[in-house]
Amino acid sequence: MEAIEKAGAFENLKLRAENEKAVEREPFWKQKENFKVYISAVLLVISWILSEQYGEEHIIAVAGYAAAILIGGYTLFQKGLKNLARLNFDMSTLMTIAIIGAAIIGEWGEGAMVVILFAISEALERYSMDKARQSIESLMDIAPKEALIRRGNEEMMIHVDDIQIGDVMIVKPGQKLAMDGTVMKGTSTLNQAAITGESVPATKTIDDEVFAGTLNEEGLLEVKVTKRVEDTTIAKIIHLVEEAQAEKAPSQQFVDKFAKYYTPAIIVLAILIAVVPPLFGGNWSEWIYQGLAALVVGCPCALVVSTPVAVVTAIGNAARNGVLIKGGIHLEEAGALKAIAFDKTGTLTKGVPAVTDVITYNGNERELMKITAAIEKGSQHPLASAIMRKAEQNGSDFSSVAVEDFQSITGKGVKAVFNGVLYYVGSPKLFEELHGTIDRDKKQQISDLQTQGKTVMVLGTEREILLLIAVADEMRESSRAVISNLNSMGIETVMLTGDNQRTAAAIGKQVGVADIKAELLPQDKLTYIKELRAGHHSVAMVGDGVNDAPALAASTVGVAMGGAGTDTALETADIALMSDDLSKLPYTIKLSRKALGIIKQNITFSLAIKALALLLVVPGWLTLWIAIFADMGATLLVTLNSLRLLRVKE
Repeated sequence: MEAIEKAGAFENLKLRAENEKAVEREPFWKQKENFKVYISAVLLVISWILSEQYGEEHIIAVAGYAAAILIGGYTLFQKGLKNLARLNFDMSTLMTIAIIGAAIIGEWGEGAMVVILFAISEALERYSMDKARQSIESLMDIAPKEALIRRGNEEMMIHVDDIQIGDVMIVKPGQKLAMDGTVMKGTSTLNQAAITGESVPATKTIDDEVFAGTLNEEGLLEVKVTKRVEDTTIAKIIHLVEEAQAEKAPSQQFVDKFAKYYTPAIIVLAILIAVVPPLFGGNWSEWIYQGLAALVVGCPCALVVSTPVAVVTAIGNAARNGVLIKGGIHLEEAGALKAIAFDKTGTLTKGVPAVTDVITYNGNERELMKITAAIEKGSQHPLASAIMRKAEQNGSDFSSVAVEDFQSITGKGVKAVFNGVLYYVGSPKLFEELHGTIDRDKKQQISDLQTQGKTVMVLGTEREILLLIAVADEMRESSRAVISNLNSMGIETVMLTGDNQRTAAAIGKQVGVADIKAELLPQDKLTYIKELRAGHHSVAMVGDGVNDAPALAASTVGVAMGGAGTDTALETADIALMSDDLSKLPYTIKLSRKALGIIKQNITFSLAIKALALLLVVPGWLTLWIAIFADMGATLLVTLNSLRLLRVKE
């Protein structure tokens, strides 16, 4: 790390290890780097007073200006001269040439002023970059560095680096969890906002997964540690966010390429301004001064910071709101999306079947649900769990009910004897076979429920139908609002599902998507995403990151749901919504579009202000003061404009 810092690979940045605690920095105005600005400013004012009394050419005034230039510009000259020797023409090189040139032609006061203004602009730039990077620092401070661990009969405070998998962590109310794990004992509500961005605390009890950095609100929990400190979800988030901020966005690549040709062009232009007019009778001193001013204006610093500050700020803001964007490129692509495809199960729906309707024809609903649940207890069918949950909610103690002669009827249902009566639970098809026909009213009700996208199960005997139970995969509360929000943003929404056409149409209509594709296998989803990309160019796929991995990879932007729980989601997707909350999607697109807009504004503004200042050369009005103000002003405005991204809320 020391070697990297010495090599100067990181401008004004100190490195520290991922698990090292952030050093508290003193207030901005007290920072060591700023003292040279204060000293040279004082020297400049004194020299200016002396030059007013004794004249600008006086040795004391010149010495004061020279001292101000050396103190304020020491690090600038070091870098500038080194780069000049390597013929590397960057901002420091241009400034160094301009200031030395000003001193040579006797403009000592102007040279000193330029040094101080440049030092101030660097300090302010440092300040605003610190502000942008604080979002990552705040992530690093989320999880505590120590935890109370029980080993054997002994309880001790241990640093997170020394905690091992299998250790038991004791978390008291009001404390934050230091490690990921599963609850062994206790029940409590945990505020998971720091990891998932969810505002509502989640209830956790035995065998539930918990994450480092979450806040235990009320109960005492004993948690078995399941991951080492470097593998915890929060450590992964920090690592991925830092990687994302280092990865260059397409507009940044454009700026870097542009600056490579732009800087030499500015140097050539400055030489022409300094040399050509005097050859046709102009004043040498005057035009050399104009050439030096053009060099200062040409500094591409505003252009160079225009993209990274915006990207760093946006990605930091997203991470604090429970959205993990894995790079500047994905941030920009999310802002340009034209269509979004959603997996149905587990994305638009909860992925857990639930009983939606119970219709009784003969007998007591609670009693009949109890018999159905007791029979289904022996079944392996996924819908059986939905019926048992419903019976529990009704307060039925079905586990104590004894059924005899339980038998599965392959592909149709189950049968069993209760209180000497043979009962059947199964599909309407089974009862058509048993009874020959189902009467018209019942058939109509079954058909209506199926049209709504529900699966109908029937309880009955060999002679009659007693009960209809409709089961459906429940819609997420946020799905409808999210789809409506995206449609209003001009984004085409598509639902992809393996379900049959009728169920898919019912759910698609309920949720409000523009297009529905049903009866798809995983490879069909992949093919459809490729077709969408051919038509729309920018397409996102939203899935749970496991069975949707091929489609996520094929889309322009892969968005995974519930990144906090699944490592696969963090690995495959370009953007992970850390909670199972779709409402983060419109926020992400809003943030990305805002970031794209701000990047374009920054690039346009920084180039326009340069062009405007360079035009002042024509009437000979460009001064070093105006030049540095144009450059510093542009850099500051670009940075402050980028920091507006911190204010984007859900």
